[in-house]
Amino acid sequence: MTRPRELEGCILTPQGFLQGGIAWDAAGRITDITGNPIAEESVRQGAGDILLPGFIDLHVHGGAGRDIMEGGDAALAVARCHARHGTTALLATTMTAPTADIEQALRAVRPLCDERVPGAARVLGVHLEGPYINPGKLGAQPDHARPLSIAELNRLNAIAPIRLVTLAPEMPGHMEAVAPLTAAGYCVQLGHTLGSYEQGRDALARGARGFTHLFNAMTGLHHREPGMVGAALAHAHYAEFIPDLLHVHPGAILAALRAIPCAYCVTDSTAAAAMPDGDYRLGSHTVTKCLGGVRLADGTLAGSALTMDQALRNLVERLGLGLADASRRVSTHAADYLGLADRGRLQTGAWADVVVLDHELALRGVVIEGRTVDIQHAD
Repeated sequence: MTRPRELEGCILTPQGFLQGGIAWDAAGRITDITGNPIAEESVRQGAGDILLPGFIDLHVHGGAGRDIMEGGDAALAVARCHARHGTTALLATTMTAPTADIEQALRAVRPLCDERVPGAARVLGVHLEGPYINPGKLGAQPDHARPLSIAELNRLNAIAPIRLVTLAPEMPGHMEAVAPLTAAGYCVQLGHTLGSYEQGRDALARGARGFTHLFNAMTGLHHREPGMVGAALAHAHYAEFIPDLLHVHPGAILAALRAIPCAYCVTDSTAAAAMPDGDYRLGSHTVTKCLGGVRLADGTLAGSALTMDQALRNLVERLGLGLADASRRVSTHAADYLGLADRGRLQTGAWADVVVLDHELALRGVVIEGRTVDIQHAD
């Protein structure tokens, strides 16, 4: 497609909405944003399109019938699928598996980390969701959980950059590893855990920064045993959650949003995202998409079929969030969590990652690093 160098509409900037225009240079960096302030309550009734920062998804297993763990060209197909739904940057997410299988997946991901392919989301690196989790809280993860090996982790990181590591802090040696991992540049998340409130609190104090799909695959909140959920609600600044409205009740999401300032959305999407009902691969599992959800044969939720454009609509239309708040939770907070000051916001010097929406919040266009994406073939 022809690459435009500017767009006009209601633009969400860090200072609020402007009715105006946004321009960028040939390198894909924003050079200018001009316009007049417009009240948020008027944006969906205003003239022109709505321009928001591109979506950032830090937990992506698959899409378009492909699974990251396949290796080969699967990661590229996944990145293209999610780009057509407004995701401009993502983390390729692994499953708990033997080391050789993880290595195969990471070798296929590495070229996409080094250079973005036109029409695909920027792959920022890897979210290693397992194998360093509690075998008693696998959720939909295959049964290959094992204790943390820093040597193994470093070998995997040499294959492709690992940005997030999900850990169960109660497993032997894991609590003591949090601070060294953080010092080495890994972002530690707590998840797939039977840990207590105290263990969650202590892991955060040692440098853990977030929680993997909050509420799911962790000890729940009870008023005399607050559990890992209680640690998140009491102490966390960041946590990811899945807003498909199947994984977490809307009321629980609203409680988390009041307690955790920068809680942000992920899809936890599988190969079933943007695909019809049927059977799909998730690591070594076969999962079934039906009635909007993705499950194992025993009924366990196994990732989702969610895309980030639908996540935004769910936040606004089903949970009642304002559009600016919802946008931050599908974009800005995730960027900040990874320390990316030039993504997740529309401001001079940032990457021109833009989603274009109509007044019903349907996706009309996507720009990634200044280049338009053909969304006409979105499923």
